[in-house]
Amino acid sequence: MERQKELSRDEKWSLKGMTALVTGGTRGIGHAIVEELGGFGARIHTCSRNQTELNERIQEWKGKGIEVSGSVCDLSSRTQREELMHTVASLFDGKLNILVNNAAVSIMKRAIEHTEQTFGT
Repeated sequence: MERQKELSRDEKWSLKGMTALVTGGTRGIGHAIVEELGGFGARIHTCSRNQTELNERIQEWKGKGIEVSGSVCDLSSRTQREELMHTVASLFDGKLNILVNNAAVSIMKRAIEHTEQTFGT
């Protein structure tokens, strides 16, 4: 019991050996999630629609010791979503522990005006 009291926060909450995919990880909440997961030792892959922004964030995170990779992906494209899944499966040897579906698109309409197609994207 004494040993538990002595454990640091990092030892209690370690994500070493875990893998994570964070969509939309270059800005806002997604950016913060990548930093937190990485700070606890998870290996992370993130995606963004903007290559330049993605490269800048990856360099920033690697400078902080976060193990992170990234790829350009427009999640509204089924083909690009499938490519993302193949990339992640390859990078993490088929093992994904944490999925954060953070990327979002807001279509400003009243709820009754949405069609099945708008919900599918």
